[in-house]
Amino acid sequence: MLSHDTIWMAIDTLAERHQMTASGLARRAGLDPTSFNKSKRLGPDGRLRWPSTESIAKVLEATGASLDQFVSYVPQETHESELLDAPRHGLPDGAFPPQTGAIPLLGFAQAGAGGFFDDGGFPAGQGWDVVDFPVSASRKAGVYALEVQGDSMLPLYRDGDRLIVEPGAQVRRGDRVVVKTREGEVMAKILLRQSVRSIELTSLNPAHANRVFDMAEVEWMARIIWASQ
Repeated sequence: MLSHDTIWMAIDTLAERHQMTASGLARRAGLDPTSFNKSKRLGPDGRLRWPSTESIAKVLEATGASLDQFVSYVPQETHESELLDAPRHGLPDGAFPPQTGAIPLLGFAQAGAGGFFDDGGFPAGQGWDVVDFPVSASRKAGVYALEVQGDSMLPLYRDGDRLIVEPGAQVRRGDRVVVKTREGEVMAKILLRQSVRSIELTSLNPAHANRVFDMAEVEWMARIIWASQ
């Protein structure tokens, strides 16, 4: 699958193909010249930092490369046999366009309202926008984006950041997740602990309390696999 290392490798390869450094590629795309520096690929806390969908779109436009060309720069063994053989989750019928290179997008403030998700946490119904995602959606069907609104997720996520969510993905301790309760509350947290009876969630913003829920209170939980920053 696409990983932190391979997506950055694809950016480095794109720069090399156009006889530029990663800094030169960022500059040509109108980005901060340090955006793609190796020192920027890890956060101050050691967490992985991924290039945003917006920055990838800008470098593709600046170089004239297509999305297919960009994906081809990912090492073959990481994005063909594994992804093509992986089980796929079909999308429920809804009013948003079928996924090709785009995925459904919704604001967090709207996510708690009824009608946007099915019982499995997949996007459904009307009211979704769409956003480009730098991998063929046919290889990762079911993903969607939630847009951060406000400062409740600082310092990790800022207002306007987009979180890419994959329903059905395996969730492990330490993963960043989106959880919807049966009361209709939708939140992004870090999974601290999960048992048969309950889950413990750590807040992204230290100013907000951690949460504990009985599993009976949780409608669904899905893993955050990407974030534009």
